[in-house]
Amino acid sequence: MTTPGEDQQTKSNPPTRTVRPNLPGPRGGSPGAGAPVVPALQRRPRLPALDGLRLICALAVAGYHYGVSWRLDGIHPPAHFVPHAGHVLIYGFLGVEVFFLISGFVICMSGWGRSPRDFLASRAGRLYPAFWACVLLTAAVVTVLPVTLGVPVSGQPSVTDVAVNLTMLPDLLNVPMVDTVYWTLWVELRFYLFFACLTWTGLTYRRTATFCTAWLVAAVVVPAHSQSLLTDIVMPQWAPYFIAGVTMYLMHRHRPTAWLCALVVACWLLSLQSVHVRVLDVHPGFPVPTWPAPVIITIAYVVLIAIALGATDRLTWRWLTTAGALTYPFYLLHQRIGYSIIRNVHAHTGWPAAPLILGAVVLLLGVSWLVHRFVERPLMPALGSLLRGRRARAA
Repeated sequence: MTTPGEDQQTKSNPPTRTVRPNLPGPRGGSPGAGAPVVPALQRRPRLPALDGLRLICALAVAGYHYGVSWRLDGIHPPAHFVPHAGHVLIYGFLGVEVFFLISGFVICMSGWGRSPRDFLASRAGRLYPAFWACVLLTAAVVTVLPVTLGVPVSGQPSVTDVAVNLTMLPDLLNVPMVDTVYWTLWVELRFYLFFACLTWTGLTYRRTATFCTAWLVAAVVVPAHSQSLLTDIVMPQWAPYFIAGVTMYLMHRHRPTAWLCALVVACWLLSLQSVHVRVLDVHPGFPVPTWPAPVIITIAYVVLIAIALGATDRLTWRWLTTAGALTYPFYLLHQRIGYSIIRNVHAHTGWPAAPLILGAVVLLLGVSWLVHRFVERPLMPALGSLLRGRRARAA
């Protein structure tokens, strides 16, 4: 998931973050309506705090899956195994919302100054190599260590299922997902297509802000006046997070304006309404208060605004970069493989949930590093260059 599949940002110091030289620098001057496009392969600024926030979100989602959304023995509710942590871990599913918020910011940052072809090539290069590796690893593990009772996902995927999953479109093609966490990727892909259309027009402050405004209005109006197809395109449940992230990047690149602030506030209000409904739909077997969810989402908005306005520019710890690199493969690997490991080890040893959960997290972070080091790093630039074609390679 930005989701967890955001760009690997490149590091630069705050004074040199401006990438369009005839526009005013970040947090100063008036937003420009147009400017020459910078070369597509120019290095992008890096915000290490975003990397750390993404890993926190991935660990939160894993905590929800491991500690709340399944049963260790298929009989007792999750709270029986994590009686004190379960009431906190239940809110970990909100990491998905924060992923989408971060994705809007990072995709706008990585797409600025790129042509549609370069943008889509960079997205494919970023998402697919690690995804292919994780689909195959997950299919192999759940075939060798199947889990078939008391979890949201079960059974062994067929060869056809695996092949279709490798396209990243099983949801669209109505094929069972190898791991149900892939549903967020279909949401991300629709956002990428939206943004690719925007890059085709040429990214400027005014065009991007207008795009965000129009999408937000559609997210409010469409659910009440349209059929499911248009609703699927507009994504009213998730649109406020992407729109808010894009808007915050405009604040970061230029400066806060009344227009941008109004957009963020409107997105925040819609997010609070949406997340309230999300909590009501969660039924873990124990009471779940709704009030922590809007608090968590509000904190996420505040943190990302702080990052956008430069409050975290001094955070340059190298481990944050590593954290960001692990997030995407860890998110893709953690659920079904984690279920299989925890459940099978418990069945053979009787070990309690807490050390099994911790061990699964540590193990899968290690596997995620291997996927990043030996799959993403060599294949990501190669696939991106291949999709850009000769013109991009010559550049």
